[in-house]
Amino acid sequence: MKKSTIDLKRRNILKKSLVGLTAVAAGSIIATSASADELPELTEDDPMAIGLGYKKDTATVDAATQPKHTADQRCDGCALYTSKSATAGACAIFPGKQVSASGWCSAYAKKS
Repeated sequence: MKKSTIDLKRRNILKKSLVGLTAVAAGSIIATSASADELPELTEDDPMAIGLGYKKDTATVDAATQPKHTADQRCDGCALYTSKSATAGACAIFPGKQVSASGWCSAYAKKS
């Protein structure tokens, strides 16, 4: 019976690590590419939504509690919003949920 040896050369370890990371990244992309229509809607009473001040309609954001909010900030204008839909889509901040295109949260980052 032949004994197997583990190759601990730095180059081989790096190659195997790169292959593993690539597989994980590809799996992540595939998992997040689900249609926004298939995702459940994020509600304003969700604990993470409360923590980030999410509102389904940007017009209902309280200026006293969210001073950095402006009326022109909407989820569909945010860099974290990944849908082309005019009504709702996926957001990197709220994985597995769809957010309103006219919504807002404190993680808003204007698309460049």
